[in-house]
Amino acid sequence: MNDIKIPSHIAIIMDGNGRWATERGFNRTAGHEEGAKTVRRITSYCAKIGVKYLTLYAFSTENWERPKLEVEFLMKLLDRYLKNELNVYLENNIRFKAIGDLSKFSKNLQKTITETEIKTSNCTGLTQVLALNYGSKDEIIRAIKKLNDLNLEINEKNLESCLDTAGMGDVDILIRTSGEIRLSNYLLWQNAYAEMFFTQTYWPDFTESELDDILSDFSKRERRFGGI
Repeated sequence: MNDIKIPSHIAIIMDGNGRWATERGFNRTAGHEEGAKTVRRITSYCAKIGVKYLTLYAFSTENWERPKLEVEFLMKLLDRYLKNELNVYLENNIRFKAIGDLSKFSKNLQKTITETEIKTSNCTGLTQVLALNYGSKDEIIRAIKKLNDLNLEINEKNLESCLDTAGMGDVDILIRTSGEIRLSNYLLWQNAYAEMFFTQTYWPDFTESELDDILSDFSKRERRFGGI
């Protein structure tokens, strides 16, 4: 890893859990269970190599349209994941943060999310960010409303300060698994100059080795940010 540039902010669209499961003859929920294990592995690895922010697309504003039983399972899985991961966060100096409109979640789940944020607030290593009931268009609209409420001038700096990701900086690397090549309303503002990588690998099969390959490719790219 000596010649590898470690990015400050990696964002991942964790796609393919359901297809991973159905292609193996399992219920889709089995894919989500396996995907949660991958979240743990990749988060721990990013913390180890010095990434500052890892933002994961866990549940979008559009995911409510999925079958009711699957949505209910995802809510239970999220609650269980956060409770089980608390010691992992603390042992690895990982801070947890949630972005998105959390008001639509149950009071119990909101409590779990808030408690996890509070209990890990003194951690100074990687910040794992879960995008929950998140959509970038919704985020930008909420940010504009906040600007108006605060009576702030509408400019780039002030708008960024009102986004869910305020203080985190833009995305350096955007990864989407499972072969789909689109952003799906994810961090549209923050991905303005991100280097993008699309892999055929389903999220449950995504490994630290594949992330290393992406980091190696990223390190060879020249980022000009609109310049020459």
